[in-house]
Amino acid sequence: MLEKTVIEGLKADIVAQKERTQVEQFERVLSLVKVLRQECPWDRKQTPESLAHLLLEESFELVHAIDQRDETELKKECGDLFLHLCFQVLLGEERGSFSFVDVFDALCQKLIHRHPHVFGDTLAETEGEVLKNWETLKLREGRKSLLDGVPNAMSELLRAYRVQKKVAGVGFDWTSDEGVLDKLVEEIKELKNAATREEQEEEFGDLLFTLVNYSRFLGANPEDALRKSTNKFISRFRKVEEQVEVSGRLWQEYSAAELDELWRVAKE
Repeated sequence: MLEKTVIEGLKADIVAQKERTQVEQFERVLSLVKVLRQECPWDRKQTPESLAHLLLEESFELVHAIDQRDETELKKECGDLFLHLCFQVLLGEERGSFSFVDVFDALCQKLIHRHPHVFGDTLAETEGEVLKNWETLKLREGRKSLLDGVPNAMSELLRAYRVQKKVAGVGFDWTSDEGVLDKLVEEIKELKNAATREEQEEEFGDLLFTLVNYSRFLGANPEDALRKSTNKFISRFRKVEEQVEVSGRLWQEYSAAELDELWRVAKE
């Protein structure tokens, strides 16, 4: 526990406005997190588990700022995410598990070890060769399966993408996008022929999985592609809402054909 006099000194230094180097700003943030951990009732109650969902939310907000190309928000969201990382390390220190020194040292060692084409004598001139070496090194580090490192907490769309990329890295993949397209046609037929709700769900999942496979051949991340399409839909639907509001009519008063026309106008 920090002494009261130490806390008061930290508070004064944290609030003080002065030019700081990068290292000094980093130390300022750490001091701030430590003070909040002791002085704020909410911060005192937090655990790694209680903060997990907030960490995900901050990550999503950071991605949103990137999508919006909003540099001001991007700066803020980077700070919010960094705050949560600092908090997790502070909790690790409290448990006696690890410190920032341990975190940074482990990160540097991993980056050096997994980039032998940069820091060693291994040759890797293409992105594919780099990824293949990366997965091989992971197995040498003690993992029993290529798929051990895929987090279960991911969105399932991104999780499927990660699984497919990993197995493709060792050659377990379609030879061309034509094979994937043929598989898509096959999966659509199986979905149409599914008799029960359970079969329909299974075949729909297979169809999604195959679509994710095809995204790799397009060089597109399915999560990014779907997010852009969803954002595009939202933008167009808001224009439809504006047209409905200007008309003074209720949604229920519109026919399907009229709504289709509003959608056409919104797209244009």
